[in-house]
Amino acid sequence: MSSSVSSRALPPLVSVEWLREHRADIIVADVRWYLDGRSARDAYAAGHLPGAVFVDMDTDLSDHDQAAIMGRHPLPSPEQFAVAMGRLGIDGTTAVVAYDDSAGGTAGRLVVMLRSLGLPAAMLDGGMAAWGTPLETGGPSEATPTVFPPRHWPAERFAWADTVSDVSLGARPGLLLDARAGERFRGESEPIDPRPGHIPGAANAPWAANVDPATGRFRTAAALREHYSSLGVSNHSEVVCYCGSGVSACADVLAIEHAGLPVPRLFVPSWSGWSSTPGLPTATGPA
Repeated sequence: MSSSVSSRALPPLVSVEWLREHRADIIVADVRWYLDGRSARDAYAAGHLPGAVFVDMDTDLSDHDQAAIMGRHPLPSPEQFAVAMGRLGIDGTTAVVAYDDSAGGTAGRLVVMLRSLGLPAAMLDGGMAAWGTPLETGGPSEATPTVFPPRHWPAERFAWADTVSDVSLGARPGLLLDARAGERFRGESEPIDPRPGHIPGAANAPWAANVDPATGRFRTAAALREHYSSLGVSNHSEVVCYCGSGVSACADVLAIEHAGLPVPRLFVPSWSGWSSTPGLPTATGPA
């Protein structure tokens, strides 16, 4: 592929118009996944962007052999991730644009993982709805296997329970943002994880609020900067984002970067890991 795109950094979001213009230089990744158990593979087969590779959230972007306290979608090891990316034809030099059908609720996971390693990756703003047509049907597109060198996950881009606990207790300066819907944050509903509620001290920043309901695309950088600034995000604050299992919180990570604010850390175990760990405190009700 041409290096005209892969040789320079990508913003966290790109438009459909940009993708159509640069399609020949891009690896397009379908990163759909459904909390309700629907098959993302079946959805891919029913219709996907032409030439897109299918990225499996559960096998390519997670390691389910880890303990429950690491959450429902633990990070794969660098070696596991390298094998998955190489099989999909992703070598770490050619730019990747990921999309989903939920306005950004799942595609951000791959984008955040790649960007954390300093690699060119972006999310398609508006996803499949913005793309429209044409679509392809059938099984996964054949990718030319390549070599993706293993890279260690950078500590400054991810957070674990000890750091989150220190921020929660005020022993470490920072801000916790919970990307789940308000009813889950407040503990009024918990469809899947062991305990209801949220991490004490967290503010609620539902990832869906990043999206303009009129367009299905992310709000402008200025609007997002105002939104996150109102929650306490600033150029001087360390921010840690979490959600149910470290997937939809990636939309907040990318939205904050798009807003021109410092890139947050992702708490990968998120609420699924926190609520599975005996002795860790929980809170209910509004922040």
